[in-house]
Amino acid sequence: MTEVKAKKFLGQHFLTDENIARRIVDSLSPTTRRVVEIGPGMGVLTKYLIDRTDTDLHVIEIDRESVAYLHDHYPTLDVIEGDFLKYDLSTIFHDSYSVIGNFPYNISSQILFRVFECRNQAVEVVGMFQKEVAERVAAGPGSKTYGILSVLLSAYYDIEYLFTVHEHVFNPPPKVKSAVIRLTRNDVTSLECDESLFVKVVKAGFNQRRKTLRNALRSAGLEVAAVPDEVLGKRAEQLSTAEFISLTKTIESCQ
Repeated sequence: MTEVKAKKFLGQHFLTDENIARRIVDSLSPTTRRVVEIGPGMGVLTKYLIDRTDTDLHVIEIDRESVAYLHDHYPTLDVIEGDFLKYDLSTIFHDSYSVIGNFPYNISSQILFRVFECRNQAVEVVGMFQKEVAERVAAGPGSKTYGILSVLLSAYYDIEYLFTVHEHVFNPPPKVKSAVIRLTRNDVTSLECDESLFVKVVKAGFNQRRKTLRNALRSAGLEVAAVPDEVLGKRAEQLSTAEFISLTKTIESCQ
């Protein structure tokens, strides 16, 4: 097993179990041809990605020491020194691509929001997250872990919780368990509502999730006069993605 120094300032815990690394890479669709790996570190996933035939692989790494290591050990690899949250991947891929990574815990939600923004190109995501984050993303309505990312991502992706990863396979070991999930782009090309308003409605509902939707939406300045009382009396966690879309259409009709 390979052990490397953790980049604590990024919240990164490095995977040291080669079997888990191989299993994560194998979770990508076998038809995947264009892949971007986020935060490869010292390449524990990268070496298995390189072994995939006919794969156009690019990696994005923000840490200079890791970038130097990757250049030294994988001289033919396209290593981009930069921040995935700010990088425009359309300059590399003019078509669809898949995203993979052992994501730093402290920016994993931001990575998923960025994926949501890139949803028309990012057709697949395989990632390792803190277990609680993974469960939140994969949760359905009625669950206490169901939230903003659950709704936004499930509007455009099929989400699968693949497997749990225990603490001892990392250096340094985190205090929490991790999990691998897979997002696969569905057939939805656009929602039957204003998509920016949809995002605003979902965020408004969950930002005050203990309140009824009547109070949460009004607090966000949204017009709810046309929304049925039956819906307004519910809390955000009780609505499915389809119901949030319907709610957005109703609010849109009032504007």
